[in-house]
Amino acid sequence: MADQKINPPDNVPVDLTSPALYINRELSLLEFQRRVLEEAWDESKPLLERAKFLAIFGSNMDEFFMVRVSGIRKQVEARIMEVSPDGLTPPDQLAAIRKLALELMIEAQRCYQRKLLPKLDKSGIHIIEYQKLSATQKVRADAYFKDVIYPVLTPLALDPGHPFPHISNLSLNLAIVIRDKKGNEKFARLKVPDTLPRLLPIKRSSGSVRKDGTIPHQHYFVWLEQVIAANLDDLFPGMEVTAAHPFRIVRDADIEIQELEADDLLETMQQNIRKRKFGSVVQVAVYESMPENIRELLVDNLEVTRHDVYALESPFGLSGLWQLYSNVERHDLKDAVYKPRIPAAFRNAATAGEIFEAIKNENILIHHPYDSFNPVVDFINAAARDPQVLAIKQTLYRVGSNAPVVEALLEAAERGKEVAVLVELKARFDEESNISWARALEEVGVHVVYGLVGLKTHCKVTMVVRQEGEGIRRYLHLATGNYNANTSRIYEDIGIFTCDENIGADATDLFNYLTGYSTKQEYRKLLVAPVSLRKKLEKMILREIEHAQQGRKAQLIFKLNSLVDPHMIQLLYQASQVGVQVELLVRGMCCLRPGIKGVSENVRVISIVGRYLEHSRLFYFHNDGKENIYLGSADLMTRNLNHRVEVVFPIESKDHIKYLRHHVLDTYLKDNTRARILQSDGTYIRLAPEAGKDIVDVQEKFMS
Repeated sequence: MADQKINPPDNVPVDLTSPALYINRELSLLEFQRRVLEEAWDESKPLLERAKFLAIFGSNMDEFFMVRVSGIRKQVEARIMEVSPDGLTPPDQLAAIRKLALELMIEAQRCYQRKLLPKLDKSGIHIIEYQKLSATQKVRADAYFKDVIYPVLTPLALDPGHPFPHISNLSLNLAIVIRDKKGNEKFARLKVPDTLPRLLPIKRSSGSVRKDGTIPHQHYFVWLEQVIAANLDDLFPGMEVTAAHPFRIVRDADIEIQELEADDLLETMQQNIRKRKFGSVVQVAVYESMPENIRELLVDNLEVTRHDVYALESPFGLSGLWQLYSNVERHDLKDAVYKPRIPAAFRNAATAGEIFEAIKNENILIHHPYDSFNPVVDFINAAARDPQVLAIKQTLYRVGSNAPVVEALLEAAERGKEVAVLVELKARFDEESNISWARALEEVGVHVVYGLVGLKTHCKVTMVVRQEGEGIRRYLHLATGNYNANTSRIYEDIGIFTCDENIGADATDLFNYLTGYSTKQEYRKLLVAPVSLRKKLEKMILREIEHAQQGRKAQLIFKLNSLVDPHMIQLLYQASQVGVQVELLVRGMCCLRPGIKGVSENVRVISIVGRYLEHSRLFYFHNDGKENIYLGSADLMTRNLNHRVEVVFPIESKDHIKYLRHHVLDTYLKDNTRARILQSDGTYIRLAPEAGKDIVDVQEKFMS
């Protein structure tokens, strides 16, 4: 990113809306992908973990094009020339994105070819080009082609009688040139089937004995598209195959929903998911060797520009490397398995009554993945089976295909409990899973709602209403992360169990807001977007500014996924200008420029990228020693503050405040291993331990 320095003269007011004070959000997101890619280059990591990060990078880049690039292209096509806070028009952004994205994709291919491939080979995991297979291996690969691959393939001709075929999103294809007996050249397209393994196993054998006496298996793979390309003669008998050029496309997959015109949101979502396969093409990946006439054919028929074509090395679709990580059983090449803890309060709570008693005794903080997700599942299972429980209400955003939380809700409904669930159908790329669970819940009598018109429901709240004596007590779980048992093992998130009466009353009002027509504007303790969250956060930042102006110590520490909202950034600039120490732990996008004289010299921005995805959102206010900490689901993005239902909740236990401030946050701020420091020009510098200083790796420390 271009370095846009701003050094105002002393005593001259700074225009905090100046484009020079903002980093472009799309370029900032690409810089996050660079940090993910750095993990694949990191030779201190186990080899298959590095391959996994390369797969994550590939998936992230696909999503970036499907959502972010497609959105900007729509603005360009609609001739919307709205300037972003950093001063770039949509065409400017597309040009800058292409340059940086191509640089990153080329770097990723270089990492695979020059670093990972040779090391995998030395470690007994051999990904071999088809041409370099032994005679025996070729026989095995060709036999697999005839027996398994060939029946699945559908070659499609392109001529006046056969129009250019539809090519689905994220599909890998072969552009094939064939010549008939008269010497006429013809063109055909062949999709590489995504129902078969991308890396075709050739064989597995035992290697030599290692020093520890074990014998590792040798794994042999070849790319599926290469096996197909080598056997094309079988598909075109009587024709000469003169060339086969791989290409891969990415389509617009951002779903737009006209909710006011949709009588049935569930049906509308199903229709939109089907449309996703037919969105406009936003990226075409080809090899450098693809001839100009084939490129022109693709550009014309896919209705793209030459700027949408990216010339790369093999292989396309690095997300295919997930197969190595998932299927190759080489634990010596992966991170050691970590067994999460059970919080002390739950260790002896075996029955439903004991679980509720533990929560009644004290608020219980839970920090994933270091603490197990099992207590969350146990809590909902206990609610489903306890005869004293009258009702369960829950918000579901991303639950995944394997969802013990939903299974517990199904059981609760079957046992006659009142169960109400808000299922967010607009959780991007989880829509199909959420639709499936919504149908299953409806079938057993659960009250299922799909959120509010114009708002995505992103909060994470469970409320259990239990009969106790003459009255009822509300037990709650509130969290920063999703009710997803799978991602809870790799996402860092924080939650709390409580039966605080005021929070329980707030949760009741929240669910009435989500399921009915409540217009409640004030909550007792919860900060709720789009109702009160922005206003309350602004008020607490302004309070910290006032402390600094009165000469008192003032400090803000925010841990976020993204910092994009211009008004929030301006408030943080104002805080820095009066001497508030602002520490920002921002994993992904950050549009604030730190270290600018007269504006943000008191701001430090740290990004932590490592084994676990940093996902929790935490807001710390020093407040003249009367410290406040809030946790929640919201990032400081305009969409979260204005266009989503979010919940941010207070941490009130002094022990929990002390733990989060002086153990959790302090460790993040001292990390000198996984931390990258944002510079004012938008680039990041990775920290390294100084000689003689302790090594601090925040994730390793929490695991230990």
